[in-house]
This record gives sequence, structure tokens and C-alpha cells, in this order.
Amino acid sequence: MKVRHFDSRESLNAALADRLKQAIEKDGGAIMLSGGHSPRPAYQALSSQSLCPAPGLRMLYSDERYVPSTSPDSNYRASLPLLSTLALPEEQVFRVRTELPLDEAASDYEQRLRLLLHVPVRLGLLGMGADGHTASLFTTEDLERARGRLAIAVQRPDGMQAVSVTPDWLSRVEKVLMVVIGAEKREKLAAFIAQDPKLVAWRAVAGCEEVEVWSDI
Repeated sequence: MKVRHFDSRESLNAALADRLKQAIEKDGGAIMLSGGHSPRPAYQALSSQSLCPAPGLRMLYSDERYVPSTSPDSNYRASLPLLSTLALPEEQVFRVRTELPLDEAASDYEQRLRLLLHVPVRLGLLGMGADGHTASLFTTEDLERARGRLAIAVQRPDGMQAVSVTPDWLSRVEKVLMVVIGAEKREKLAAFIAQDPKLVAWRAVAGCEEVEVWSDI
């Protein structure tokens, strides 16, 4: 595991935008975007640049809250400034179809992820919550239900519902970039770096080939 500390959130945001641009233009294959607030400045920064996506580039999502795609809480909606700049064909953007019933949305996303099993996932962004979750995997029960699956429906602790990729899917990502922002996450970040087997976020990525942590803490 590589760990990179940044002096400020602004420098992390700039570096993340640069890394995403490289993945978009040079790496090809597929890129997994994450939700939450951490990656949004990078998405916004890239929206004002002239990008030339690699041929056949696919975009997918680590998770999605079960809300309309127009909701401010939607991870898909948060990425729209970037997607608008890329102008990818609709079939190359693999969003969670939250217009479907929850279980159907999870099953539909899993089936569509299977269409990507032959495509290298070059880069996958993830964040980590102050409670130690990542994507929408919050508990050991979520991890147990995820065995043998690529996507599952989740009942979040905050009362919302979501669809999340699973550790089986994450293990296919060539490089996972875990972005951890905020001093309130210091304790869980230390546990992650120590590869604490009790931490859900670590257990979710333990099977990944390469994990890099970027943090402003």
C-alpha cells in the first residue's frame, strides 16, 4: 500500500484532477468514480478542460444512493459536469438505474457490470467515511451478503438505501485510489493503513492488486 499525504485539500484536489485526466485520456478501459464530496472538486475542475477520452472509455460508479438521478444526493448527478465534458455515448456510462425498484436496480447494475468483465478497470476511486465504511459497504453483514456478487442493495445506517459494488468487483480494479479527507477520519485512516481486519473499508479492498491512499490529514 502506498500512502500520500497532501499539505492542503486544494493540492489534493488538483492532483486528483490530474490523475483522473491521465486515466481518461491515456489509460483507457474503465474508470470507477466514487460518490461523496471528496471527488467533486476534481470533477468540476475537469469540466472546464478540453479532454480527449481514450477510445472505448467506460465510466462506472462505486455506489449510488437510491434517489432519483436528478437528486442533489445522487453520485451520478455529481459527476455530470465531468460526463458532459467527455460526451461519452450513453452505453459507455454505467450508472445505477435508480428509477427501478431497489432490488431490481441492484440486479440490473450487477448484470451490466458483468458486461465489463472483459474490460480492464484501470482506476477506481473510493472514499472512506468517519465510521470506516467505503462505497456503500457499512457492516460485516454487508460484506457477507456481498460474497459472490458484483453489486448489492444496501440499507444505510442513515436510513437511506443504496446500491454498492462488492469486494469481488473491487478485486478486479487494477489500482484503487482511496481518497480520505477530513480530520474526523484520522482514527479510521490509521486503522486502514494498519490493515485492521475489523475495518470494513480495509476488508472491502483487501483483495485488490494495488491500493493507494491520498489524504489531507
